Amino acid sequence: MRRIIAAGAALLTAGGLSLGWTIARRLTAPVGPRNFDLTIRDVEVDGDRRLLVLDRTRQTAARGAYNLWFETGEWVRISDEVLDRGSDQIARVVTDAANDLLPSAGDRFSWSGIYFANPADAGLSAREIPINTPAGAASAWLIEGEEDRATWAIHIHGLGSSRAGTLRGAQIAAEMGFTSLVISYRNDGEGPRFGTGRSMLGFTETEDTEAAVDYAIQNGAQRIVLFGWSMGAAIALRVASRARERGVIAGLVLDSPVLNWIDVIKANCARSGLPAAAGNLATPWLTFGPFARMVGLPRAIPLREFDWVQRAEELTVPMLILHGASDDSAPISVSKALRARRPDLVQLESFGAGHTLAWNSDPARWRSAVSVWFAMQLVP
Repeated sequence: MRRIIAAGAALLTAGGLSLGWTIARRLTAPVGPRNFDLTIRDVEVDGDRRLLVLDRTRQTAARGAYNLWFETGEWVRISDEVLDRGSDQIARVVTDAANDLLPSAGDRFSWSGIYFANPADAGLSAREIPINTPAGAASAWLIEGEEDRATWAIHIHGLGSSRAGTLRGAQIAAEMGFTSLVISYRNDGEGPRFGTGRSMLGFTETEDTEAAVDYAIQNGAQRIVLFGWSMGAAIALRVASRARERGVIAGLVLDSPVLNWIDVIKANCARSGLPAAAGNLATPWLTFGPFARMVGLPRAIPLREFDWVQRAEELTVPMLILHGASDDSAPISVSKALRARRPDLVQLESFGAGHTLAWNSDPARWRSAVSVWFAMQLVP
């Protein structure tokens, strides 16, 4: 710890002090409203097909199935097809829409990989239940399995996302016959608000996931697979590594995993136009107690506990990693490094996709990779 503080102190000039505080504040900020930063430019009707004309961006021109969320709370799903409309615009084909919505030119929307709004949208029958966590009651969707009632899947979303995002994985778990818990946790916008509402980057959120594991065991689970997305993967790894959960966790399915927070912070600085090294300025604000409290956190976050490349020898549970080669938030290079360290436990599937968008880029391949891995790892 003294070495960390000394390294941080060397970086903390007046400007660096402010920048590090700002990065730490933004990273851990309470959940805010969705950003509707894109605009429908035109709507075309071609027979039975409805097409939306959009500005050409890296997101909108990406092949795959995505969802457009509107300020009204309604949504439109689009297909994999990308049609050119000049050098600066493209058109996407509508495949489904909430309440048969047909957007109008000028409507603002948010581009998202969260494809299903709720279990019913994903073709799943679920009931809402509370999970009693140390932070309070956390809402969860319980999707009861039809065949294998001894195997449960627990789905853990990432930072700034929602439990609906994990329904992409809950679909395949249901098809395998498993019971699923799609959970919320403290300060994610759906679970209980705790303290200042700031994220602890998976450190205390682990306790809420462990409460979900306890619920599953109390209700008949004999083995559990954890599906973790982004920060949810960091939580899943921490749950699997803790003594009280060992033995019951049979496997991990990790999409775009956070395997080292320091690398992730640097990558996100670079994505925002800052030098990657600026991420080092945030570290003391997160890892040193007095600084962390100035950020608004209840205590320091031991980021080194989340470095799973360095902790690779401690891993005991087989895992499938699904990761986009274009991920500029949680770099795939870290997943490759973990696979190189533990090829006996880690299987890595690479997709031509960004952060948590592997499923969207190729749903059929994503589902096939998971189902084949299940068959290999979980056959009694």
